[in-house]
Amino acid sequence: MPTVNLNRKEVENLVGKKLDLAKLKDRVSMLGTDLDDITDDEIIVEIFPNRPDMLSEQGFSRALSSFIGIKPGLRDYKVKKSNDKVIIENSVREVRPFTACAIVKNLKFDEENIKSIIQIQEKLHIGFGRNRRKAAIGIYPLEKIKFPVRFIALPPEEIKFIPLESLEEMNGKEILEKHPTGKEYAHLLNKNDKYPLFIDANKNILSMPPIINSETVGRITDETTEVFIECSGFDFNILNKCLNIIVTALADMNGEIYSLNLEYEKNTETTPNLTPEEMELNLDYVNKMLGLNLKESEIKELLERMGHEYRNKKVKIPAYRSDILHEIDLIEDIAIAYGYENFKEEIPNVSTIGEESYLTKFKRKIAEALIGLELIECSSFHLSNKTTLNEKMRTKNKLTMVESAVNADYDTLRNFLLPNLLEILSRNKRYEYPQNIFEMGTVFDENIKEHESLCIVKSEKDVNFTKIKQVLDVLMSSLDIPYEIEELSYPWFIEGRAGEIIVNNKKIGMLGELNPEVLINWNLEMPASVLELNINMLIEHNNA
Repeated sequence: MPTVNLNRKEVENLVGKKLDLAKLKDRVSMLGTDLDDITDDEIIVEIFPNRPDMLSEQGFSRALSSFIGIKPGLRDYKVKKSNDKVIIENSVREVRPFTACAIVKNLKFDEENIKSIIQIQEKLHIGFGRNRRKAAIGIYPLEKIKFPVRFIALPPEEIKFIPLESLEEMNGKEILEKHPTGKEYAHLLNKNDKYPLFIDANKNILSMPPIINSETVGRITDETTEVFIECSGFDFNILNKCLNIIVTALADMNGEIYSLNLEYEKNTETTPNLTPEEMELNLDYVNKMLGLNLKESEIKELLERMGHEYRNKKVKIPAYRSDILHEIDLIEDIAIAYGYENFKEEIPNVSTIGEESYLTKFKRKIAEALIGLELIECSSFHLSNKTTLNEKMRTKNKLTMVESAVNADYDTLRNFLLPNLLEILSRNKRYEYPQNIFEMGTVFDENIKEHESLCIVKSEKDVNFTKIKQVLDVLMSSLDIPYEIEELSYPWFIEGRAGEIIVNNKKIGMLGELNPEVLINWNLEMPASVLELNINMLIEHNNA
């Protein structure tokens, strides 16, 4: 969880009331944050990943002032039209296809405000932006920029500018090789033939996202009164939320928000969009989930203390809240406002004896055997996407899609574990080899029938079929399960170097060497041998 250091005096000023130390400690802890320390000058808190809107003094104070009843309800943020535009060219489609942008004017920056903006930018990069992979943020002094701004991609040799904190001009490749920030985030771009850029009408380069701003156009000072903000990445909805978090924080610094028209090839978007989202709320469901008997007026008051607006069984949700995806998230907010300390403990009217399930014991035995072979256990999401599960694996399996998915990267139930582990390897190429990993988790077939699966991947210079079979030998020996292997042909394996795992005349899994085309699809430079098998079928054999 990101830890933020907030200026206590600024927080109290924004809240509108100076709180005594005991009450401040109590309320901050109950807001849904983890309080580290409070001094005369600072409030140091860990912000849970689901509340990135609280990563600044402005966002934190906004939430706290609602929570303690000083400024409850939905905040109204006005957006004026600028009539300026950002042109998104087709060249960025394969590199970093989306952006969300805004202008904020009438700002009065001082040292504390600049520090606050830098902190929220850095913390959003780390958590919400997944270390700049999902979202990267640029903030620039508007007086140095001429519109329209273009978002384009060029070959690295054609990109030349002075990066932030540097004195010499570099091209795109040199920035990734020489500049400290460039080297840290080089893995996000160095596999691409072109790098993305923001360029203004005077052909000044503003930045090369997600790496670094320009020294000449991309530095905020205490003389800056107007800023241009861009968020770039791969999911337009995520970028919108990220932009909303930043512009509302700047608005709470008395800034005025202006929209920009984003011209894509086939459509035009206008950002920021601060219109509250509306969601229906079932009051009976609220009381059932919380075990309470709240009246509608009480629910309304509790929702307002979390910054929402309630009317006629509908809730208006602030545009900067990224964590409200379902009715149950609103119920969680009601519980926080009600106070977890106010829930009464109840002893169930049943008598049971807890016992570890056989599946858990069996999986632990597998894990102990594999850890003994110096494999590292991983854990990944149950949701994935068509590109990961089919296209990169050279297959066309029938997949189960999630209706009304919030994120295009996670809109499909995974049908096997191997793609998830290959994705983990692709994100960790910069670390030392060998990289030997495994995962045990739930997978789903096309009928949404689920079972527990085990996947093992060994990746190193001289890995082959024999080495993955040796792992299987040790595993099956430790479980005292005899098995056979029959030759197998499958799209992601090298022909003649793969086999099916047979136990008691039943096919329970497969193993083999990965096809080089699959390795290329995942940008993996080392060969890999893998196996995946059905844990439930192993248990059936044990219990037979």
